[in-house]
Formats: sequence, structure tokens, C-alpha cells
Amino acid sequence: MSDTRQRLAILGSTGSIGTSTLDVVARHPDRFAVFALTAHRSVDRLYDQCVAFRPAVAVVGGPDDAASLQQRLRAAGLATEVWHGPAALCAVVRAAECDTVVAAIVGAAGLASSLAAAEAGRRILLANKEALVMSGALFMRTVAAHGATLLPLDSEHNAIFQCLANGSARGAGVERLILTASGGPFLHRALDSLHEVTPDEACAHPNWVMGRKISVDSATMMNKALEVIEARWLFDMAPERIEVVIHPQSVIHSMVAYADQSVLAQLGNPDMRTPIAHALAYPARIDSGVAPLDLARMSSLSFETPDLARFPCLRLGLDVLRSGCAASVTLNAANEVAVDAFLRGRLRFTAIGQVVEEVLQRLPATAAAHLDDILAADALARCAAEQVIQRLPVPGARQAAVH
Repeated sequence: MSDTRQRLAILGSTGSIGTSTLDVVARHPDRFAVFALTAHRSVDRLYDQCVAFRPAVAVVGGPDDAASLQQRLRAAGLATEVWHGPAALCAVVRAAECDTVVAAIVGAAGLASSLAAAEAGRRILLANKEALVMSGALFMRTVAAHGATLLPLDSEHNAIFQCLANGSARGAGVERLILTASGGPFLHRALDSLHEVTPDEACAHPNWVMGRKISVDSATMMNKALEVIEARWLFDMAPERIEVVIHPQSVIHSMVAYADQSVLAQLGNPDMRTPIAHALAYPARIDSGVAPLDLARMSSLSFETPDLARFPCLRLGLDVLRSGCAASVTLNAANEVAVDAFLRGRLRFTAIGQVVEEVLQRLPATAAAHLDDILAADALARCAAEQVIQRLPVPGARQAAVH
């Protein structure tokens, strides 16, 4: 009997999305098989995943880690082949043995492999929002041209997808997309104390368990800035019809408002396994391992308009969205550099938005139509961001470095 299981390549398997995906996969061995797992530096965790799931291929960042991992896997009796480097990421998504790609590499580093998956016509479960932020028009053209299937893994976009008829906003009487945001750990913290925020404080999200970079993005609400741009491309929605509302409880993951003034919402406990299970099995439904939502125990669900003075990164993202997304590569690149500097103790929390705004003002907003142009714009923005950071004061001793 032939194996009809869905064969997965999980890019970024050691991160929070990757580990949550493997948790769901382990619950359904009759439905899913792991073809490839990838990690950049977390080799020990990748080794453990390879032992548990026995992929045909594992990919790491560099040749030394690849040689070491290959030796360990052979000693454990595994036939897994270990590849390395960015080209290897593209190779695994193009392999004939791959049906579905879980694109969970954080940041711009995930763009090339996500685009390669689209070119290969794969079923793509997209958690790497930066791929669409950086290359929205190009990415969606590639998906259409090669017959790829694109399913969103971000909880907000997956919620919108579930609230739309057949996942499409076209011709369905859709009036607005409403993305919810928790507001992060500093929603009500005194504004004059935000300059003292440490990396550990910024990464202590009240509802979600996430990696450190996206946790900081949640604290600044840059994650929502990137998500509105992602939503514009995913759902082919006009910028003025995309909204953000603060919802601290993180129970309603996003909403769709229709012309008849109906508003459909998707609810669930704040656990990424829910959207992952939805996308993995779509259009079927499977157990995600998430606890049932107990509505009777909820005291309240509240909503408020975002304070753009408190969250300047969201303001910048909305400006980029409404001006046509031509500066979205610059927005993302400058933020990645600034967040990295903050996590390393080189930059104050409140200076992240300052760096991004200065880089946006310095560089022209030019839409890039080809991958090489996108990567060149990304590199230019990173260089400009580093120049801005170098002339800003270094935080005091209270600023804890990443560990």
C-alpha cells in the first residue's frame, strides 16, 4: 500500500512555530511524515528532533555543524542526510519528496526558501510574515504562476482566513479586516519608564510563548505593523480597509466585517497549535492538543484603539501600508537590526522605533520587483540602521544583554 501521508519540510523546526508544528504532527502519525527539518544554530535540539522524527534530510547553517551533526546521527543509527547553507534550504523545498513546506524561519532569512517553495508549487504554511512584507507582489505572483497553495499560520491571518468564505475576500461582501493585538507587556506601563525596559522584560509576553525577536516585536507592536502589510497581500485588501484593535485577552484572534454589518470572529486559547493544526489538515479539522476554550470562565473581553504615541512602530507600519508598501523592505530590515541591537544591550527599547523612523526618512521608498532588488534594498537599510545605532547612546548597566 502506498504512503499517502503529507510529507513535510519544516523550515525553522527548532523555533517556537517549528516545535509546535512537530507537537501536532506527533499526534497524527497516520496523516503526516517529516521529510526535512532545518535549524540555523540549534544543533542539539535539531539532533533530538531527528531522533524523534527520522527525517530524510536535516539542514544547518554551516559546514562544521553539518559534519558534527552527521557524525552524531550516524552513530545513532539514523540515515538522515545533513546539508548546510541557504542553498540547501531551497533544495529541500524543491525536492520531489516534499509536499508541504512549513515556512517558520524568522525574519528576512526565510525569504529565499519561502519563495523557492512557491516556485516549486508547494503547499506553503506561512509563518514567516517577512516574506510577504518584503516581496508581497512578487511572492503572490509566484504563488499564482506555479499553482502553489498558500495557507497562513500567523494566528491573526489564520483567523481571518477561517472567517472568510473559502479563505477569499474577493466578491464576498467583505468590508474590513480587523486584526487583534494583545498590546504586549507594556500596554499600561508609564510612558516615561519605557526607556528602562530590559530585553527580559520585553520578552515576557503576557499571553503567548514566542521567540525573543517576535516577543520584542509584540512589545513594540511592530509585529502588528508587519501583519497589516502581510494581510494586504494575503487577502488582496485595500490598505484603508485593514484595521488594528487592542484585545488584551488574546481570545479573539481576528475578525472580518461584512457589508451587512455582520462581524465574524475566530476564538481560541492563545496557542499556536490551533492555527497550525488548521493549516496542516485544511480543509479537514484535527486535534491540535490545545485545551478547550471555556467561555463560562471568562470575566470579560475588552477592546481599545491602539495608542500610536505609545506604539510608534505601529504608526510607522501603518504609514508604510497606506503609502503603498514601497518602503516595507526598509521597515523590516531596520527593525531587525534595531531589535537585535536592543537584545544585545546596544540600544534602548524606546530607540527601536527611532532607528526605524530615521532609516525610513533617509532612504527612498522604491518598490522592488525582483528578488535581487529586494535583497539589495534590505542590505542598504541594514547598513543605514547600523549607522543610526552607532551614533545613539549605549544603554546603561541596567540594560540586560541577550542570553
